[in-house]
Order: sequence, then C-alpha cells, then structure tokens
Amino acid sequence: MDWKQLLSAKRWGYEHREEKDNFDARSEFQRDYDRLIFSSPFRRLQNKTQVFPLPGAVFVHNRLTHSLEVASVGRSLGRLFYNLMKKNNPNIDQDIPFLQEVGNIISSACLSHDLGNPAFGHSGEAAISSYFTEGAGSKFEEQVSINQWADLTHFEGNANALRILTHAYQGKDEKGYALTYATLASIVKYPCASIDGHVAKNHHRKKYGFFDGERDTFCKIAEELGLRVDPTNTNGYLRHPLVYLVEAADDICYNIIDLEDAHHLKILSYQEVEDLLLPLCGGQNLRARLDSLDDRGSRVELLRAKAINTLIHGAANVFVENQDKFLSGTFGSSLVDALEEPIVEQMKLISKISVERIYNASTVVQIEIAGYHVMNALLDEFIPAYLKTNKTMFDKKLVAMIPKQFHTDCTDAYSKIRAVLDFVSGMTDVYAIELYRKINGISIPSLD
Repeated sequence: MDWKQLLSAKRWGYEHREEKDNFDARSEFQRDYDRLIFSSPFRRLQNKTQVFPLPGAVFVHNRLTHSLEVASVGRSLGRLFYNLMKKNNPNIDQDIPFLQEVGNIISSACLSHDLGNPAFGHSGEAAISSYFTEGAGSKFEEQVSINQWADLTHFEGNANALRILTHAYQGKDEKGYALTYATLASIVKYPCASIDGHVAKNHHRKKYGFFDGERDTFCKIAEELGLRVDPTNTNGYLRHPLVYLVEAADDICYNIIDLEDAHHLKILSYQEVEDLLLPLCGGQNLRARLDSLDDRGSRVELLRAKAINTLIHGAANVFVENQDKFLSGTFGSSLVDALEEPIVEQMKLISKISVERIYNASTVVQIEIAGYHVMNALLDEFIPAYLKTNKTMFDKKLVAMIPKQFHTDCTDAYSKIRAVLDFVSGMTDVYAIELYRKINGISIPSLD
C-alpha cells in the first residue's frame, strides 16, 4: 500500500470536490476532528459507561473522557511518527504531502472509535447479541439472510461507528458526517464483514468492521485508498496502517487509566498502582519526585503520565522501524504487543490484575447485569412493534417514541431491525434506564 493514496483527503459524499493542500484556518483532517467534537453521537458518550458506573461523588472516566484522552495520545503517536520519518528523510513532505497530517487523522479516528458502542459498556453489545441468540429475537432468523443474521447475533460497536458516520438517516444529511476517506478507514480495526470475522475456527468470537448494510460503503473506501484484499479472507481487506496507531492509543489509555480510576475508587491501593506502573516509567529522578508529593492522587497522576510517555515513544518507534510490514499488511501483532519484552510482560500483568480486580469488581458487574436486562427489555418492546404489519394501539405508541431519524422506508425485516438497533444502541445509560422504567410503568412521566 502507498502512503500517498492512503492519506486521501477526499470526503465521503463529496468525492468529486477537488482536494486542497492549501488551507487557511484548518486542514481537511482538522475539519474531521471538529465535526466529531460538535456531533451529537460524540456528546452522548458523556453518559455512556466506560468501565465503572457513571460517577457520583468520585469522578471516573466515561466514554467521552476516554475518547478525548485516546485522541490526545493518538495525536502524539502520529506526530512522533511524522517527526521520525522526517528525520530519516528531510524531503518527506514533498514525497508524501499529507504525512504531516497523520496526527490529525489519528486523533479524529480516536475521537470516533467508541461512537458505535451502546450503553452499559461491553455488556450492552452482549445484550443486543443475546436478544437474537437466546432471547425473543431468535424468531427473526427466518426473515433475514445469513449475512444479516451474523450482524444481529454478533453486534459490534466498531462496525456501528462506521454506520453512524456514513449512513443516511431520515431527515439528516444523506452524506452522513462527510469525513475524509483516510479518517473513516482509520476507524475500522477489523475490515471484514460479520459473516467472515465473528467466528474463528476454534469458535471464539472475533470482531469485524462493517455490517452487511455498509459492505459497499467500506469497499468504496478501500478501493479509493488502495487497501489490499486480505489474502487469508478474500472478502475482507488488510488494515489501513494508521489503524495500528489508533488501536495503540486505545490500548495505552484503558490499560493505564483504568488503574487510576481503580485507585480513586479504592479498589487498588496506592502501593499496588505504583508497583504496576513504576516499571513502565523512565527517568532517574522519578523516585525523588514521587516522594516529594504528599498527595497520593498526584503521585498516581505522575506515574500515569510517565508510563503513557514510555508507551507512546515505544509504539511510534516500532511503527517507523516496521514500515514495510505495515504497508504490506504483514505485521503480525498489535503495536503494544511488539514493544520491548519487559514492557510487554508488565502490560500483561496490568491486564491480568485489571481483569481480576477491576473488571470483576462488584459495582462493575452490577451495572453490566442491570444494563443487560434493560437493553434486552427495550429490544423486546420496540423490535416486534416496529416489525408488525397490523399494529395494536400499544405498538403504535411504542413506534411513535422512536425519533424520526431512525425510521426507515424499507420494508424488509433486516432494515427495520437495524432501524431499532440504531435507536437503542445510541441511547445513553441514563436515557435507556429512564425509558425502561417508563414503558414498564416503574416511573410515570410528569409535566414538571
């Protein structure tokens, strides 16, 4: 693959508009970032669970703060990559005109990497899938194709993000958010359809990058950017190389920052967090700096910053040193897993402790269980009502609650189910709980 083609500034829906390499206030890729920052799906991330239940007295990260931090790390990764490339080739700007924009492309992709995730963290995805595999939604299998059924039974937030950004919703701009092709491709971590990606030979679930309805969309993006067909799956594509940097930014943030939240919530002691992060931190004077801080929260913040800095520089170096492999699609692991062995082992230890102590903490499990029931219940109300030809009065009332933008003029079952999934998956935790209570008579709306 070729950087000149991979870094296309063409916009989705405006392909015939001439690309500009001269700009006054913002580049095309900075425009992507700004469009996402001001978008409704991005703002809704504020009330979507990252790991811990949404904050009470103690602040913890939500999907929005996580996405902002990932975008910050991603921008640094992109800038480091560019600087290293320019150091090796001072004429790189003439050879690859948009390479200096890589930081903006990555930060935009990072902003949107969680846009498609439903409420209640990963349990929201599992709840949607289980409605079709184990719940009342299993009866709809006969009404959809095999490919479409794979979408429904393995709902994927990454694929949903691409849909949100490119789908023509009712009453909305038919071009979606009209992002650049380079940014859109950098979001898709697993560039294949659900039928090809969701089940491996050992029957463990794998991820995928686009729903059946967006297959043509991604194929168009891939053709424009020159993404190679995956030799192991001729129905899919090799990743856009910048996906690795987006993925690294996400991996770095959630592995490190979840420890910070766990300390705030007293799930992990300060000493436990220090023991986990200190091996990732460089600098001879760090011990003295830590000892000079009386506030343990400030110590954790310093450790977090130093650890992230180490990981960013390591990942950028790996990316530059293995350019040929990334461009040929032969790099065989994530960037974080390709760092120096002591760092990789420490990251594995952090992951192990996180699973044991953080992700299985009682408050985390409780919100997952509650979210599981809420999402299943909402689907069980809205999908049958929207699919019925002869609707009861109650069905009509339910359908009227679905905003116009999520309705579809298509008459097939898959399109109608997808319309409801667009509605439900876009809900915040708070809205989903309130709607669940109202339609089940647990709380009654007031006029106040």
